[in-house]
Amino acid sequence: MLVILLYIFTLFFLHFLIMALNKFQIAQRIAQELKDGYYVNLGIGIPTLVANYIPADINVVLQSENGLLGMGPFPIEGEESADLINAGKQTITTLPGSSIFDSAMSFGMIRSGKINLTVLGAMEVSENGDIANWKIPGKMVKGMGGAMDLVASAKNIIVAMMHTNPAGESKLLKKCTLPLTGTNCVKKIVTDLAVIEITKEGFKLLERAPGIMIEEIIAKTNASLIVDGIIPEMDL
Repeated sequence: MLVILLYIFTLFFLHFLIMALNKFQIAQRIAQELKDGYYVNLGIGIPTLVANYIPADINVVLQSENGLLGMGPFPIEGEESADLINAGKQTITTLPGSSIFDSAMSFGMIRSGKINLTVLGAMEVSENGDIANWKIPGKMVKGMGGAMDLVASAKNIIVAMMHTNPAGESKLLKKCTLPLTGTNCVKKIVTDLAVIEITKEGFKLLERAPGIMIEEIIAKTNASLIVDGIIPEMDL
């Protein structure tokens, strides 16, 4: 009995370890999309990890919708400040020259199109760029939050998410089944399996994660997937 329990515990541990590594890989790949001079908003979840992988040779200003410009990487354990948090209530650091202000000014920046790139998590994305990331029917939520402003105003939206949900079902769909946050707004998706672009013809495979075969990506995408030519692995 003890051996069986140890075996089950080991499987669960390996599963969560792999998921954690996949999330870091997603964030690392998205960081390559950042350009010098960009103002970037990072959503809750996997997107917040992008702050740890910003290339050293570019200057990017991270914006948090609760009222901060100049967000840095996560703090070292023991050096956290409860007064400095991001929109997901995680403790953060600030960089020299950072600015703190009220939520009204923050959303003024978002709604006026000052943000060059928004990185959001999602529960579903459709082949025409619709995103559902705020509500699962039957579960209590406080509301859509700032995501509705971000998807309506951002010039470029990249989704960071796992390719399938905990039940193993595809999160990349022909049409979203969950309540929408925004329509025709997502430009690119980075998952634990692939980098996929939203085109007029639908999902287009750009890159595959290290060790992942194209056949697996196709099988786990519940919509048509354009595969054109040789698909390289993500350069991490």
